[in-house]
Amino acid sequence: MTADDPVSLPILEALAARVEAARRLNPPSSTAILRSIVDAAVALFAAEAASIALLDGRTGRLVFEVAAGAQGQGVVGLSIDPGQGVAGYVYSTGQPIALADVAADARFGRTTAEQTGYVPRSLVAVPLDDDEGTLGVLEVLDKRSGTFDLRDVELAGVFARQATIAIRSTRLERDTASLLRTVLGEAVRSAGTDAVVEAGMDVDAIIATATATLASEADEPLWSLADDIARLRAADPREIELVRELIAVLIRRAERSRGSRSARPR
Repeated sequence: MTADDPVSLPILEALAARVEAARRLNPPSSTAILRSIVDAAVALFAAEAASIALLDGRTGRLVFEVAAGAQGQGVVGLSIDPGQGVAGYVYSTGQPIALADVAADARFGRTTAEQTGYVPRSLVAVPLDDDEGTLGVLEVLDKRSGTFDLRDVELAGVFARQATIAIRSTRLERDTASLLRTVLGEAVRSAGTDAVVEAGMDVDAIIATATATLASEADEPLWSLADDIARLRAADPREIELVRELIAVLIRRAERSRGSRSARPR
């Protein structure tokens, strides 16, 4: 397989274009975005700390990945069983919870809290979940005035949803890139390593070659449309259905046009 391969590279280019469209419709995130979410939670609730714990698929444990607030940093890197403490309860049940007095609740893990250097008085914890399952838990500790109530649970849920979207987006891009690399690796091996080496190509180089044209197409109308569709998330569902109907009409017209062009004698 070489850069001139008539089969593999066109397929890869099509896949890469779809990955780019998905990335634009669901922009990728990073740990920095999750940090901004816990920063915002601390500011909104005027809280002492906020943190996000995610399930580590390799160890099966909840790991506190990011934290904010004057009392938050001690928890980063700590891991717990997914059924341990308040965070474990929320993760395993999918139920949000607000505690006005954590010391009086049997689910509270004081030993774990002491490991972080800060034992909270009150907290709100909500799951990071969607239709695909639960990813982790967002916790906010100790409002500086008053205790957490049901309204706070709802607000924390908004932050949790944003974190879930960010995490899913990142994993989609990472997993898709990994899949492309795996498939190409198998294709390279089946074609014969010597041929690939002689051509001066490796898997990463093939991917770079196939996706190089995407950067130069940044102003293509299709990408502008993808960006516009991304902004439709805030629209009324009935309006989105109208857009879908309009797009379906345009797709049928484009397919008829393409069919008529291919049918013309050459």
